[in-house]
Amino acid sequence: MQTTVRSVASFAGVGLHSGKPVTLHVRPAPAFHGIVFRRTDILGRNPLIPALWSNVIQEPLNTRIENQDGVTVSTIEHLMAALAGTGVHNALIDVDGPEIPILDGSSAPFVRAFVSMGLTHLDAPLRAIEILEEVQVGHGASRASLSPATSLQIDFSIDFADQAIGQQKKTLNLANGTFVRELCDSRTFCRQADVDAMHARGLALGGSLENAVVVDGDAVLTPGGFRHNDEPVRHKMLDALGDLYTAGAPILGRYTGERAGHAMTNQLLRALFAKRSAWRWVDCDVKIAARLPGCGVSQADLAAVA
Repeated sequence: MQTTVRSVASFAGVGLHSGKPVTLHVRPAPAFHGIVFRRTDILGRNPLIPALWSNVIQEPLNTRIENQDGVTVSTIEHLMAALAGTGVHNALIDVDGPEIPILDGSSAPFVRAFVSMGLTHLDAPLRAIEILEEVQVGHGASRASLSPATSLQIDFSIDFADQAIGQQKKTLNLANGTFVRELCDSRTFCRQADVDAMHARGLALGGSLENAVVVDGDAVLTPGGFRHNDEPVRHKMLDALGDLYTAGAPILGRYTGERAGHAMTNQLLRALFAKRSAWRWVDCDVKIAARLPGCGVSQADLAAVA
């Protein structure tokens, strides 16, 4: 059964790249609406942008979507992960600027709001995308693939020269609230050298030690350090879940990422939907629905969130 948020959830913060204040309202939506963003500051052009893989502009630093009128919204991945991880299938998201507020750099603020308010169940069947054949994309040392599995599973590995991060690998089955308990509070991370370079290019102006984990060699500059010893790879998994939700429905399959990022996950979805034999629609009965990321999420799952 499809769901939507029970009431309006509102958030305010700054955009990661512009540093400008942004207000966000996640509103209930009817069945088959999907996840759609609406730029409330746009006049004279279509302000609606469905959060679909075909609308994604491939960029390395975040996920940005664009409609046919050239209206865009960027850094949607943390919110999309929260929607997927709490089982929200339909929502109208009003935002008064070109970026989603970065908040604390994770999905946790969104997750807390959605779980606390609860969901409204809609009288409409839910479909998922079942992976039937492996699909893979890659470039250099980076690779991403989708292969058959009975639930959404994510297997991710990263390798950074900075000793504070180094090599990390993690595998999770995202069924039954795992995202809320294990991933949602993991923050975006970057190297101090990358921060300096982005600032020089006029990017990441809203980034700070309060909304990202910044490392420099073997040192973690953000006060309090990591929330998890392997927070960087957990955040990469969070990003992957959010980017995969632009498929337009939950995925039943195993995602494997090696040094993969936003652009590569979108390339993977494009490769998947270009190969019609690699996937099929399935109606979610009770057994299938029980294996989806948002099924059974409760207030008790929030106890594990920092």
